[in-house]
Amino acid sequence: MNIVMFVRIIFLSALTESALVPSCPPGYLQTKKQRCEDENECKFDDPICGDDADCFNTVGSYYCQCRKGFHPPGNFTAQDLITCKEINESLENSTDCGPNTDSIDSVGSYACVCKAGYSSSNGAEVFIKGQGVKCLDIDECKESDSCGKNALCHKTPGDHYCTCAPGFRLKSGQTNFTYATSESCESLCDIDPSICGEGSCKIGKEGHECVCKSGFTNYGHKETKCTELMCNNFIRYASQAPPELTEILSLSTNSCLLLNETNSVNKNQVDGKSLLQAFLDALDKLLSGSFLDDNRKVSSLFGIVEIMLKLIGALLNNDQTRRSAIKTEVELLIKRGVFSPPEGPLIMSTERTQFNSHWETATGKTYPGFTTAALLGYKSLETSLNNYFDHLKKENSSFDHVKKENSYLQHLQKENVHYKVNSKIVTATVSNAETNQLEKPITLTFSHLQHLNESHICVFWDPKLNGGAWSTHGCTKVNSNDFETVCSCTHLSTFAVLMALYDVGDIYALRLITNVGLSLSLICLLICIGTFYLVRSIQSTRNTIHLHLCITLFIAFFIFFVGITRTENKVGCAIVAGALQYFFLAAFCWMCLEGVQLFRMVVLVFNTTVRHIYLVAAGYGVPAVIVAVSAIVNPNGYGTAHHCWLNIKDGFIWSFYVPVCVIIIVDVFFFLITIWKLAEKFSSLNPELNNLRKIRTFTMTAIAQLCVLGIMWVFGCFQFDQGTLAMSYIFTILGSLQGVLMFILHCWLSKQVREEYTTFLSRVCAPHKKKYSEFNSQQTSKSETSKSVQNTGESSI
Repeated sequence: MNIVMFVRIIFLSALTESALVPSCPPGYLQTKKQRCEDENECKFDDPICGDDADCFNTVGSYYCQCRKGFHPPGNFTAQDLITCKEINESLENSTDCGPNTDSIDSVGSYACVCKAGYSSSNGAEVFIKGQGVKCLDIDECKESDSCGKNALCHKTPGDHYCTCAPGFRLKSGQTNFTYATSESCESLCDIDPSICGEGSCKIGKEGHECVCKSGFTNYGHKETKCTELMCNNFIRYASQAPPELTEILSLSTNSCLLLNETNSVNKNQVDGKSLLQAFLDALDKLLSGSFLDDNRKVSSLFGIVEIMLKLIGALLNNDQTRRSAIKTEVELLIKRGVFSPPEGPLIMSTERTQFNSHWETATGKTYPGFTTAALLGYKSLETSLNNYFDHLKKENSSFDHVKKENSYLQHLQKENVHYKVNSKIVTATVSNAETNQLEKPITLTFSHLQHLNESHICVFWDPKLNGGAWSTHGCTKVNSNDFETVCSCTHLSTFAVLMALYDVGDIYALRLITNVGLSLSLICLLICIGTFYLVRSIQSTRNTIHLHLCITLFIAFFIFFVGITRTENKVGCAIVAGALQYFFLAAFCWMCLEGVQLFRMVVLVFNTTVRHIYLVAAGYGVPAVIVAVSAIVNPNGYGTAHHCWLNIKDGFIWSFYVPVCVIIIVDVFFFLITIWKLAEKFSSLNPELNNLRKIRTFTMTAIAQLCVLGIMWVFGCFQFDQGTLAMSYIFTILGSLQGVLMFILHCWLSKQVREEYTTFLSRVCAPHKKKYSEFNSQQTSKSETSKSVQNTGESSI
């Protein structure tokens, strides 16, 4: 055997032995005995799970878990490539050390410490949850000298702060501090020697106190600056005031002098609330008299009220005080602060007036330690001061801020305007002594007493104008509507809003036209009613429509003539307004029926008639429905302050104008079709040419009637505003002469009616001839010969 063969045998033997030994699956190791046993991966020299993880062996495998204090949770193997990371419990809010504690992180866990200002119950700085350790609040104020001399310590949860004792403060003005500050509390009297003004300063248990000199006072509030008493003002008024003001001046002067009796004012000597009530009672008694017919007395009263409100406001303890008496109502505000004056918006109000300003305006340049503001409203003074307007027409136009108002007043002079107070009168005052020219204007919002669409101006009572009169100087109107006016003024005084009432042209001339025109119209309408009812030769459907049209106009004009201005009884005025709406709408409905009848006569059949009951239902039923619905929707819309008619301001007038416009549009529609059909019949040379001409005449008469009645109310829409004098005259003339125009159109221009009038007058003038009624009975034959004339409603122009 050669060497090559030997090697082959050895190689084949090895392959055969290897093929006979079985292979082990993953997680198992082959032993020497050629067996597969479990491999323990957890005993590897290099930890298979990595750091901070525990390994758990299983049969044929293993799994890993992160140790406590590490994440992620759950099982994993090395093949998942997961690394355990430490959990920071303090960042992830997973700690629960208890109240007033913080947590600190440690490897795989956390520890607890007390917050600043707290200490642990066992004295240890660090503890573990579950040991029963609590963090207790440290009382820093128990430590000696925790805030320093003349200071008070205030405990807070986990902390404290310091304040100076009453009568002491830091020079910096800081109020709260800790002992770490470099400042110390010093006496207010040393820091600011002028803190008491005209008085001496001393430190007491409750703080610093000001002892005022004679003639000065701090109104019973010892910590405020001493200011000069203005008793001389009351004494000056007392020397000039009329006897009616004696009682109220005596009250004011005595109260002021009482404050000056001692240098250190005892606030119990003069009680602000009691003085306020006594003052309002005195005002009630005074305003019940008749002295207000003298403007000088009124000026004195307003001056006393302003000074007295300043005095009373300084004596009050409450920040806000409201009182209401029989003749007045008042709101007083006060802000106190030893070092800094108040800031921000200042708002006061009475029932119908609001005052807006700023506390900086109320304080002014001098701050005595308090600021007061007061607004007093007079409940019925507008009636007594509804005059003194002469100066308004003489306002000097050189003031830039009132140029617009002055040009407006000059315009009013040309329009013959007079004024009426249309708001409550109010007196506004503040503790600031310099209010003649304010840097920031004050704003007053007045609610109107009468909600009329009139111009309004802002005024104040100026005592320098011949003893006292209303003036616009320094006051402008910001905006105004029917319900309120907003005024801006650069000074304080007594204010009101005036309503400018326009005389619409020559009132006497308009009234004369109305009275004469309505009288003629009523006579003419009565003649028309008698004619259409008694003259049998013209009886027809169209004549019936004319009859009811005249009846409704007659009743409407009669109610207008006797009741349009009877506004003293609101219920009666509302009934008059509703009756006027009903009968004027009924007149338009009958006029619409006339257009419908003409349409039927021309387009349908020439001698068409309509049953009387249908005409009555349409002529009187439709307006009844409209009035009923209007009254249900807005029962307060009937009657105004000056006339018994529909309310214009809230739009209720459209319950009349909308139906009127609809009726006019319907009439125009029927008339246009009628004229078109007439033109066709004339062009075809219809054999009944005579009848067509008469129908055309009737149509033109109806159109003339529509134009007169319709145009009258069109002008009526626009005669309520200022500067519409021409429209007022047109409306007055057309309205008052409506009955005359009806007589001319439907009676006088009718040849047949004129003949009836002639015959009637001849019989009346000839006493031996037959009476008019007998004459009517004899006209039967004549009417029978004029059949076509009877059927069409005979009328010619």
